[in-house]
Amino acid sequence: MPLHPVLAEKLNAALAPMPLFKETRRDARLPAVPGKAHAVIGMRRAGKTTFLRQLQSGLREGLPPERAIYLSFDDERLAELAADQLGFLLEEYYRRYPALRGHETVHWFLDEIQLVPGWERFVRRVLDSEKVSIVVSGSSARMLSREVHTSLRGRGMATVIRPFGFREFLRHRNEEPTSDPWRWRPEERSLIESRFREFLVEGGFPEAQRLPAPLRIELLQSYVDTVLFRDVVERYAVSQVAALRWLVRQCLRNPAGSFSAHRLHRDMKSQGHGVAKDAVHAMLGYLLDAFLIASVPLATDSERRRNSNPRKLYPADPGLIEAFDASGRANTGHALETVVLNELERRGADVGYVKTGDGLEVDFLARYPGAGEDLIQVCADMSAPETLDRELRALEAAAKEHPRATRRLLVLDFDALANVRAPGAEVQPVYEWLLTPRRAAGERS
Repeated sequence: MPLHPVLAEKLNAALAPMPLFKETRRDARLPAVPGKAHAVIGMRRAGKTTFLRQLQSGLREGLPPERAIYLSFDDERLAELAADQLGFLLEEYYRRYPALRGHETVHWFLDEIQLVPGWERFVRRVLDSEKVSIVVSGSSARMLSREVHTSLRGRGMATVIRPFGFREFLRHRNEEPTSDPWRWRPEERSLIESRFREFLVEGGFPEAQRLPAPLRIELLQSYVDTVLFRDVVERYAVSQVAALRWLVRQCLRNPAGSFSAHRLHRDMKSQGHGVAKDAVHAMLGYLLDAFLIASVPLATDSERRRNSNPRKLYPADPGLIEAFDASGRANTGHALETVVLNELERRGADVGYVKTGDGLEVDFLARYPGAGEDLIQVCADMSAPETLDRELRALEAAAKEHPRATRRLLVLDFDALANVRAPGAEVQPVYEWLLTPRRAAGERS
């Protein structure tokens, strides 16, 4: 069987010289572990393709073009492509460059490869038999957890690409600070505070940057529609599309809200959606797999308690909040929590929320593997004394249950710090925390 003509066309294009790919540098890094298939995963339009192109471009600064090859499989002309075509592709490549086989490492970047059924068997075989490095990308968490881990038997490692974090947001505007927050001049701090408020509304999807609000909202809504139909409805053959849309709107309009499948099922029935409870569970799982939402469970070592308590759901990006909440209400607090959660996930933390014995809540307990714990309370408005008192009491109560954790109160603005007295807790604006690298285990600020 000959090589698919579209694959032949793509291979020809991939081998041509290309200019350096100059886009905003991302803070993500591939783990420095040789012999692994690296899976770059994340929500659609978050920048996975750009990241792969940047990796390829970096290699081509020191290698000939035929040793760093990018191919995208997100092409309707490749629908129903058989996995054996991947083998034909490899053989065609080595027919052109036989001297490289077994002697020089060839770097393959395979974008949206999960669209080819059986791709993981090809990758495993090539890793075992050829001198190659392979980076694959896809828009599903299951691409790693189920397909890569199961089929590649420990040969796969994940790198998640999310929408811009705040530092990347500033870098995109050529405004990334070059010094620590305590060195900022007043005009630098004012600019960063202004940009941070923009970030809370605009979010971090690269294509949405600096767009007028109506166009940005339309764009972000189209992203969500694409996720629903490409990554959920088509992938999992979901037939109850109206119920799925309702569920998405509920999750994105109520960020940081506590949700249980039981309550969602009840609310769906009241809206006329006849969906089984198991189907609600499945839909939530699909949305998590597609990186559209993130789930924060109760922080407990008891599996039974974790499963019996509601989870808090957050959107993938603060920009999605305004795009789906037309009520006009202020969402600053929820956007702040969303930004903090996304940053904790970037830092590799295991995140839960804390519910103390007397009913107080702390937004996040972040556990860093081998590097300590943080109790984090996020507050947008500290003007009312009772609000500050409640937040600090919650932190103090949670610290009794998690005595090794550093207590952090993250606020919106620098000016709010003037009225805060919080013995035992570290208090700082969210944007300072975002722009300050986390210290190693055992270090304190």
